[in-house]
Amino acid sequence: MQRRSFLRVAGGGAIVAATAPLAACSSDLPDAAIAAWRGPGDEPDLRRWVLAHAILAPHSHNLQSWLVDLSVPGQITLFIDRTRLLPETDPYSRQMMMSQGTFLELLDMAARQRGHRADITLFPQGSFGPREVDDRPTALIRLAPDGQVQPDPLFAQVFRRRTNRGAYQSSPPGPAAVQAVLAASSAYPFRVGVSTSEQPESMARQREIAKEAWRIELTTPRTVLESFKVLRIGPREIAEHRDGISLNDPMVRIIHTLGLFDRNVAPGPDDMATTGQIKEFNAHIDGTPAFYWLISEGNERTTQINAGRAWVRAQLAATAQGLSMQPISQALQEFPEVQTPYREIHNLLEAPAPRFTVQMWARLGQGADVSPAPRRGLDAHILRA
Repeated sequence: MQRRSFLRVAGGGAIVAATAPLAACSSDLPDAAIAAWRGPGDEPDLRRWVLAHAILAPHSHNLQSWLVDLSVPGQITLFIDRTRLLPETDPYSRQMMMSQGTFLELLDMAARQRGHRADITLFPQGSFGPREVDDRPTALIRLAPDGQVQPDPLFAQVFRRRTNRGAYQSSPPGPAAVQAVLAASSAYPFRVGVSTSEQPESMARQREIAKEAWRIELTTPRTVLESFKVLRIGPREIAEHRDGISLNDPMVRIIHTLGLFDRNVAPGPDDMATTGQIKEFNAHIDGTPAFYWLISEGNERTTQINAGRAWVRAQLAATAQGLSMQPISQALQEFPEVQTPYREIHNLLEAPAPRFTVQMWARLGQGADVSPAPRRGLDAHILRA
C-alpha cells in the first residue's frame, strides 16, 4: 500500500515524504529492526527454528498479529493478536486472517526444509464468525518427522521476499514468469490470473478502480488516522516497535523532532499531503505493467487463511522470477465508503459478490531493490514457552 507517503504539519501546512527512498537500502533502517531477516542460525529447537521463518511473512500494515503458545511439547498453537487489528479498513478482519495464512505457509515450508511434516488443524476450537474474531486459536500445529516430505523450492526466496511499493518498469513480465506465479498460487483451490497489456480495456479499468479506492481511503479521516496510529518515525521508534509503517526520511525526522507533525489530525482532501500522495500513487498505478488477482468462491475463515497461503506463494514465486509485487487492497476492503470500487472490481474480474470474493489484487512487475520490513523478532510473539 502507499500509506507511507503523507504527513500533515501542525498549523495546516503539509509535506510529502516519498515512499521509495525510505527503503532504498537496508542501512536506512536500524539494524535491530531487521535483525530477524538474518534467520535463526543453528537454533536447536525445531519449533523456534520454523517460527523464526514464519514471522517473515507479509502482513497487513506490517502489524505482525501472530501469537504462539509453545507450552505443550511438540505443539504450536497460533492465536491472532486482537490488539493489532484494523477495525476501520479491515472491519471484518479478512485481511488479518489472510496474514495468519501467510504465517502458516512459511511455517510449513520451514518444517519441510528440516524433513518434518506440519500437521495443521485450523480453528481447533471452532471458527470465528464472519464479522469478528475472538480469543480462540486460529491453528494447532504439530511437527512430525516424515521421510516422504520434500523441501519446497520456494523456501529459497523467504529471506529475499519484499513488498515493493515503488515504481515498476513498464515492460510486462514474460509469459514464463507469469506462469510460474500462477502455478505457485494454484497450490490452493482458487481462481488466479494476471492481467497485462494484452487486455488493454481491463487494465485501464483496473487502474481507474485502484485510483478511486485509494482516493476514498486517503480522504476518509478515520481510515487515514488508522494508518497514522502505526507510523514509526525515525530510528528510535522504528527500533523500538519494529512493526507498522516505517518513516525514516531525514526531512520527516526533522519535522517530527520539532513537534510539527500531529498524528491525531487527518490531512484535508485538498492539502498537499493528500494531493501529492494521490499523484504519486496514480503514477505508480499507471506505470504498473500487470495486475495479479486471486478469487475464492465463498469467504469462510478457512478460505481467507488459505488465500493468504496462496498469496505468499505467489509473491515468493515472483521473487524467484526477479519480479516485485504490492497488494492494492483498498478496493477489496469492506468499509462503507469503498463499496462502489469493491463492487466494480468484483464485477470486472467476473467474481460477483457475495458468491465470490477477490481475496487479493496486486501490482506485478520489475522494481528496484528495497529493504525488508522491520520485524519484532520471535520472542515478541511467544505467549508461553
